[in-house]
Amino acid sequence: MDEQKVAELNRIIRECKHIVFFGGAGVSTESGIPDFRSKDGLYNQHDVKFDRYSPEYLLSIDCLIDHPEVFYEFYRQKLNTAGIEPNRTHYKLAEMEKAGKLDGIITQNIDGLHQRAGSKNVQEVHGTTYRNYCMKCHEKYPYDFIFKSEGPIAKCPKCGGMVRPDVTLYGEGLPQTAWIESKRLVFRADCLIIGGTSLAVQPAASLAYDFSGKYLIVINRDKTFADRTAALVFHDNIGEVMDSIKLDG
Repeated sequence: MDEQKVAELNRIIRECKHIVFFGGAGVSTESGIPDFRSKDGLYNQHDVKFDRYSPEYLLSIDCLIDHPEVFYEFYRQKLNTAGIEPNRTHYKLAEMEKAGKLDGIITQNIDGLHQRAGSKNVQEVHGTTYRNYCMKCHEKYPYDFIFKSEGPIAKCPKCGGMVRPDVTLYGEGLPQTAWIESKRLVFRADCLIIGGTSLAVQPAASLAYDFSGKYLIVINRDKTFADRTAALVFHDNIGEVMDSIKLDG
């Protein structure tokens, strides 16, 4: 990793008053959660039961409604994060927030690891697997309800409706409260750190276009469209880059 870029990263963080972090699946890979689009990612883990469907369809509202048995089987196999722990990126961001150096986190991830690491202001623009609710009566259920439910489809004990995760599926709009707050954070930011995301998923990726502050920093293994306008670009391991941030001087 380039030491001069690390020094500049720390200089920018010392200077800025309103830093915001916008992250994606690459933030959680170090915890053992695969990302979606890399060669080893979730979308490339072929399973004979799912090969006839596109990955986007398996996580879509259409699949949940039209082929619920397929949706729940895929969800149970691929999205159970029980036993997964936050990694150094999650903890560094929590440390930055506690030190008053980070206004908030905008995450495309649905794993809840930022909150478990201690972050408070987390905008989950794609929802979270940590909440479930009945589509019929809206009764709320805990994280493990779907994973522990009997039968191919998770059913509400009160009314018999399907219990779904509070996740933004393909074909659904983003949660408005989180989206509005995310845009507010970006508009106010003097530094936006984009980390662990290919910026391939819209409309979340459009937040990079909304930023008009002083410093844009990109930390991602592969190139993104934001690289060309960034003040700093790291094509390095995000955990190593975040670990290099010093808050004590």
